[in-house]
This record gives sequence, structure tokens and C-alpha cells, in this order.
Amino acid sequence: MTRAFIFPGQGSQAVGMGKALADAFAPAREVFQEVDDALSQKLSRIMWEGPESDLVLTENAQPAIMAASMAVVRVLQKESGLDFAKDARLVAGHSLGEYTALCAAGAFTLADTARLLKARGQAMQAAVPVGEGGMSALLGAAIEQAEGLARECALITNGVCVVANDNAPGQVVISGTKAAIDKAPEVAKTMGIKRAMALNVSAPFHSPMMQPAADKMADVLAQVAIRPLAVPVVANVTAFEVHEPDVIRRLLVEQVTGRVRWRESVLAFREYGVTTTVEAGGSKVLTGMVKRIDKDLATVTLDSAADIEAFAKTL
Repeated sequence: MTRAFIFPGQGSQAVGMGKALADAFAPAREVFQEVDDALSQKLSRIMWEGPESDLVLTENAQPAIMAASMAVVRVLQKESGLDFAKDARLVAGHSLGEYTALCAAGAFTLADTARLLKARGQAMQAAVPVGEGGMSALLGAAIEQAEGLARECALITNGVCVVANDNAPGQVVISGTKAAIDKAPEVAKTMGIKRAMALNVSAPFHSPMMQPAADKMADVLAQVAIRPLAVPVVANVTAFEVHEPDVIRRLLVEQVTGRVRWRESVLAFREYGVTTTVEAGGSKVLTGMVKRIDKDLATVTLDSAADIEAFAKTL
């Protein structure tokens, strides 16, 4: 099958997420209950009622986004017979979405995925004191320009600055020490980059400063079974497909400090025979990136009951 199922990362959370699916489908309700039980927390209440200040906390946002995506998957599996081995060529996810992709492909149980993402969110939040690091989006920057800017900002400030997310042409995110990130707008002007825009994040994700979180995730992942995948996952840090449990475990650890190679991943889809991407949850964020990366790929987004019912007819 020529579909790639793709799963969103942090930033796609919103109060009310998943509520309409839970109202419409019993399998969606089961997902949210299972996640609540796994975390011993009423995460679904925070997702549906807020407050937003609680939902955006990394330790809540990460399992919440996963749960909303997996609710879509579970509805299709239970009510329409979705079978990844037959209906998909591969899966991929953006940052935390890689865990969702692995769950969808059968590598992790839903409960384990929720606990892993809770631990990941807590570890990432605790890795760097608030105010010591940051991230900035470089608009209109080619990847080579972004890499040059990151090197320059690190050199000028004697700090850390790296490309964290290569999302799409003209959309690259850098991450590092606050002084280096603060220097980015000034350096961007000298390099012909349209704009460097500081992001409202609490830590310098996907940078070497996250090493304490990577160490923590190495310990946590060592305790979790990774089962055979129905289809391969395209890993964030390599943009290559992988299915071996030991390699997946190692790459998930590397992912905490490594670059999210989303642009390269989507370009690889074509090489793997993919003709259509299917985004489960996420309000079309990844689909927008896909269209900028490879306009010839067909795209499907599954956010509403109507979306799911329409897609089910294609299975």
C-alpha cells in the first residue's frame, strides 16, 4: 500500500481536542480512558476542558497529542478494519509524533506510549532551567543558511545553537542557549533570512542541552518492550525507515538531542513508494508542511468524524 500515516508533534494541542471524537465513537472513548488509567490522571478532562495553561505543559501536551491521534487510529481499526500491514506502506511522526507512529504500528502498547511520553515531557522540562535556553523559527531560510546562522550565533555568544527542526523549505527552527537565540534576529539580517522569530517554548528542545533528558529516556526505554512493527517507521534523526527494535530504541534516545529531519523524511516517502500522506489528528499542521515539501503527494487529514467516515470508504 502506498499510504504514509503521519502523526503531529507539540504545538497542535488545543482545549477541546478529541472531545468530538469521544462523543461520536466508543473506540475513541476507550483510548482516552486507557490513557487516563495508564497515567493515573484525568488527562482527558484537561484536553477537553483545560485550563490551557495545564494542557500546554510539556508533560501533558505530549501524551494528549498522542491520545488524540490514536483515537482516530483506533476508531478506524475497530469500526472500519484499518490494518496497517495492508493499508499503509510506512508511518512517521514529528518529534513526539514518532512515538504515536510506533504505537500505531504496534511497537508500543497505548499505555506504554502514554507513560513514555509523560516521562519524556517531564525529562525535557527538567533538563534545562527555565530561561537558560530557547528556540527560534527562521522564516525564509534554506537549511544551509540556517546551519550557518546557528554556527555564527554559537560562535559570537560562546553558547549552543543548532538546527533543531528542518520542517519544510523556508521553515527551520534553531535551538540553544538564550544568548545565542537572542542574537538570531541580528545575524539573520546579515544573511538574507527574512525573519528570526522567538518561539514560546520552555526549553531548548532537540539540542545538546537536552542531554540529561536523553539519558533519562535511555533508562526509561530500556524497561519497555518494543514489539514487531506492522510497517516500518521513518525515524526523525535519520530520515530512513527502520523496524529493528534495538535500532528504534537507540534512535528515540538520539531524537531528544538530535535534529528532526521532517523535510528529508517527507522527501524519502517518494523513494519508498508513498503516494499519499494521511495525518491523524493535528489540525493539518504536518499536511501543510508536506505540501510545501512535495506538492505531488496526495494528502488526507483526519480530524473530524466526517473525515474519518469519508476515509473509511477508501479502505
